[in-house]
Amino acid sequence: MSVAIEVDNVIKRYGDLTIIPGLTEHIKNGEFFTLLGPSGCGKTTLLRMIAGFNTIEGGEIRFNDRVINDIPAHKRNIGMVFQSYAIFPHLTVRENVEYGLKLRKLPKAEMKEKVDKILDVVQITEYQDRLPERLSGGQQQRVALARAIVIHPSVLLMDEPLSNLDAKLRIEMRSAIREVQKQVGITTVYVTHDQEEALSISDRIAVMKKGVIQQTARPHTIYARPYNTFVATFIGHSNLFRGRLVHHGDGLAAAFADGYVLPMQGLSSEAAEGMDVIIAVRPEEFSIKDGDGIRCTVKSKVFLGKYIQYGLTFPDDMLVPGQPSIEYSQDVGHAEHILEAHDTVTLHPNPAKVNLFTADGDHSLMEGVVRDE
Repeated sequence: MSVAIEVDNVIKRYGDLTIIPGLTEHIKNGEFFTLLGPSGCGKTTLLRMIAGFNTIEGGEIRFNDRVINDIPAHKRNIGMVFQSYAIFPHLTVRENVEYGLKLRKLPKAEMKEKVDKILDVVQITEYQDRLPERLSGGQQQRVALARAIVIHPSVLLMDEPLSNLDAKLRIEMRSAIREVQKQVGITTVYVTHDQEEALSISDRIAVMKKGVIQQTARPHTIYARPYNTFVATFIGHSNLFRGRLVHHGDGLAAAFADGYVLPMQGLSSEAAEGMDVIIAVRPEEFSIKDGDGIRCTVKSKVFLGKYIQYGLTFPDDMLVPGQPSIEYSQDVGHAEHILEAHDTVTLHPNPAKVNLFTADGDHSLMEGVVRDE
């Protein structure tokens, strides 16, 4: 039976080094919950604490109301899928999937029924008599998934399970994992550093940085209304501009350093005239129109099929320093004019999609943006 997971002020230390300084999170029963962040942020460490592979130096982890801190890993009723598949090379597909059920000493008839069902769910019935060496990477990952689920665990934990697959197969497998998870209805915690993967597969995403969750929200929310500039630049790409809030008509506007003024709506009560702010504009939220806008020069051009991605050059005083690139994505199907390197162009940000942050990037100034959704 699936469970909710409560992570309550959990601390992880290695000697004097604190990896997770006190993390709290609620994972809902039956939810597909993704831990996303750069390498070394603590996401796999947290997953291993839930699994029972790492000790807990403070706080509690609960499955429903049951504290599991001191329960050995093999008694937590979890299924685990690793990056390396970890399937037995000398056993057939069926034998690999049966393995956990044999350890539980299930009757042969019941075991056959369960294995037949899960082989069908993950679509590997036709490969059941093959050894792993005769399977593709994606098929091997399906075997690992079937073996983890067939024991009916309370929680399914997945650690970068698709990182060894090629790009096309990753897309196919993430769809398969999502479909299987929803069909089985098991609480799943999934670790990845791939933003696109997280957005496509998750019910909710927790973005981590240095052991601290920066924001937990649904994929659309976390992309459209990030809590701070770290989330805005880690989930997809955001161009960050210096700005200031100025009085405009009956409300406020974001003034860019070059003088362009963008009227804003939906600001929080904290937003006030005269505040220095960071203006975040995603590459697809620019358009080319006659009239006022922010002027820039095209530095580079990359054709990506449906889109053309342009690298842009702005005066340094307009930009938040330290950004690897400033970009504009043009939809080829709706483009009236294709730009070339060294062209000068005026771009208009979409005010309904722009995000404003405090000058230090710590949090959003948009109304209704929350850290935990």
